Amino acid sequence: MNSNSSLGLGSSNDSVSALIYPTVLLAEDSQDTRIMLKRAFELKGYRVYEAADGQEALEVARSCQPSLIVIDLNMPVLDGLETVKNFRELEAPGRQIPIVAITAYDVPGMEEAALETGCNKYLSKPLDLSELDRTLKNLGFIV
Repeated sequence: MNSNSSLGLGSSNDSVSALIYPTVLLAEDSQDTRIMLKRAFELKGYRVYEAADGQEALEVARSCQPSLIVIDLNMPVLDGLETVKNFRELEAPGRQIPIVAITAYDVPGMEEAALETGCNKYLSKPLDLSELDRTLKNLGFIV
């Protein structure tokens, strides 16, 4: 069995349900930020799965097969950049889950590192929810 099928990212069964009920994996170690973002996504009709660190995010992704990942870059256990790198290595061929990086550690070179690692978009904290909406819309999601 290859790593793609064992992780389950991008299997053919999830495409129809993702269109009807978009799922977001929210990987964020700050409980306050998770609560705020979870509420914002749920108000838009998204199903939200949560993880408090990178390793947990990889495990949750196996079961929820997200249509979007929002990930903090500075997390314990496995940081966001390493987690994104793992996500990208484990995806099914031809399918790339959009990943939005978020961070309070907005230093020179961080955005470039996030995009080079495989993130589609980069947002700095404190998050502006209207900016998040624009980002989601640009990625093709309903806001």
